[in-house]
Amino acid sequence: MLKWAIILAVIALIAGALGFGGIAGAAAGIAKILFFLFLIGCIIFFVLGLTVFKSVTK
Repeated sequence: MLKWAIILAVIALIAGALGFGGIAGAAAGIAKILFFLFLIGCIIFFVLGLTVFKSVTK
């Protein structure tokens, strides 16, 4: 998911530099959504790793 967010951010930067505002805005919006989903998933797994999975392995 992070890979796709980075790819879409690069596409947004290139499209913005070339003057394609609509495409750049759409790609940037999708990249933001994917990045925040990735971030939320990382936080959830980090919390689970500190709590639930540690108690299962003991």
